[in-house]
Amino acid sequence: MMPTMFVEREAGRGEQTLQERRDAAQNDKRILGHVIQCDGARARIAAFADTQDGTVTGIWTVGKMISINLTEARTVGLVYEINKADHLWSEDGRNAIEVSVELVGEIRDDRETGKPVFDRGITIYPYVGAVSHKIRARDLAAVYDLAGRHSVTVGLLSQDETINANIAIDDTLTRHFAVVGTTGVGKSSAVSLLLRKAIESRPDLRVLILDPHNEFASAFPDQSLRIDTNSLDLPFWMFQLEEFAEVLFRGRESVPEEIDLLRDLIPAAKNLYRNPNSGAYLRRGGDAITADTPVPYRMADLIKQIDERMGLLDSKNDRPVYRALKMRIEAALNDPRYRFMFNSRLIEDTIHETVGKIFRVPHHGRPVTCFEMAGLPSEVVNAVCSVLARLAFDLALWSNGKLRLLVMCEEAHRYMPSDPRLGFAPTRHALSRIAKEGRKYGCYLGVVTQRPGELDPTILSQCSTIFSMRLANHQDQAIIRSAIADSSASTLSFLSSMGQREAIAFGEGVATTMRLKFERLPAALIPGVNKHGDEKTPGDTTGDIDLVAIVERLRNVPKPQAQQSGIGELVSPVAQAGEPDYKKNEFGGSAPRGRRLGDGLY
Repeated sequence: MMPTMFVEREAGRGEQTLQERRDAAQNDKRILGHVIQCDGARARIAAFADTQDGTVTGIWTVGKMISINLTEARTVGLVYEINKADHLWSEDGRNAIEVSVELVGEIRDDRETGKPVFDRGITIYPYVGAVSHKIRARDLAAVYDLAGRHSVTVGLLSQDETINANIAIDDTLTRHFAVVGTTGVGKSSAVSLLLRKAIESRPDLRVLILDPHNEFASAFPDQSLRIDTNSLDLPFWMFQLEEFAEVLFRGRESVPEEIDLLRDLIPAAKNLYRNPNSGAYLRRGGDAITADTPVPYRMADLIKQIDERMGLLDSKNDRPVYRALKMRIEAALNDPRYRFMFNSRLIEDTIHETVGKIFRVPHHGRPVTCFEMAGLPSEVVNAVCSVLARLAFDLALWSNGKLRLLVMCEEAHRYMPSDPRLGFAPTRHALSRIAKEGRKYGCYLGVVTQRPGELDPTILSQCSTIFSMRLANHQDQAIIRSAIADSSASTLSFLSSMGQREAIAFGEGVATTMRLKFERLPAALIPGVNKHGDEKTPGDTTGDIDLVAIVERLRNVPKPQAQQSGIGELVSPVAQAGEPDYKKNEFGGSAPRGRRLGDGLY
């Protein structure tokens, strides 16, 4: 009885296999094996590693898609493990292997058009004995089809380089994106490529790149404006109180008593600038000015307020605090590295020019701003990034959707570390605000980091599309797994072994998890290649090193350009032109030439 049933079952399976093989879509070359086990998410396939004549085919490769024929649908699986049960290789007979695949989704042919249509999830699970075969090229293209969404081509599929790797550019931008990968895998090149595609697709897009290594300006020679310490004009009065305190205290913990004084003194200085004859009277009510209001004021007025209060009899006990605050302010004024904040011409209300230049309004054919931070003092980088991120959100908010801004954060773990005790809280808050609310108003966030494990997980979870390049650190891989809901361990098992320019894309910007290879950019457009001029070969001593110029840049002090006046005093051309010119007065502070500190004219 048993043998008869076994023979009938085997005959039925053989008849079914023959029927599948007779199908025009099936042939002996495409059949790879048969399903021998299946659960809710994965299946195991029995196959052979070699042909009958002993030739090793190599048709089974980890990371490739295969198809399982179920008549009504074709189940798509991703190979993540290949195993030989006995762990022995036979030279005489065929070598049976077991292949583990992750079930990705199903493909059905549309009844009207006949085109294959891919759906995530499984409705019909593979049965034992189901035939697995090589996936058709048209089925593979259907897996990554974006169903009519606005898309751009960023590379080719790693499995089949005849098929373009497309991403939905609008969803990638508006829902934020991240590019992660260890050093040297082509991360900066991938970012440059994505930005180029985004600008071509969205001509109305403005891009602000926070560039800590000064390398992206060379990648956009005709589309970018480079802003560095010499060309940056960011007036001190545009800083909020907490940001200004970060500058004064040079990154160290602030003194609460001095912060309270600034909170009271800065509004008084702003009121003196707007109404010179009003004294220290502060307006109350809805139109009151606070320390955070972006209204111009003079540092001379601020120091004058400190001097006047130190002279009062009732402030005798507070004089050390006033004196310490005054010394901090004067130290910042006299530091040549802070010229971008305290330059004499920045006293006037130049907020329109500053904002228009940084955020490219109008852009005049150059929609990208490369903000180079390598020359900025390390203690002021956090405050400047906080100001720029805050302005980006506010501009998008109050433009009523007319202004589209992308803030690209290179080395983002510097500004948004996972440890809340590290970093600068206002910078974290400003970037978090863009991540959480920016898409409503047209302000988008791009995150680039080589250490996602050190990045604030809240920020990464707000990035709906992630391009993950090679990651060797287990903690970084775990962060990626936790950030992407539809990823699995089998998909991310390739993160530590991917090649140059390869990435696994997850999220809203792609139809399903996609392993791709980014397009190769011309050498001249790769970030950082032309950063230091012509490259020299190792051991090349023909290029002279200008040590004098290097020392001048280290000092960062402009050479004095003065001429003799009629009364025997050196007067600078700036002062002759009618603009205030700072010099150190007898009290150690900064004041215009020819004027006392208390005059309040700068």
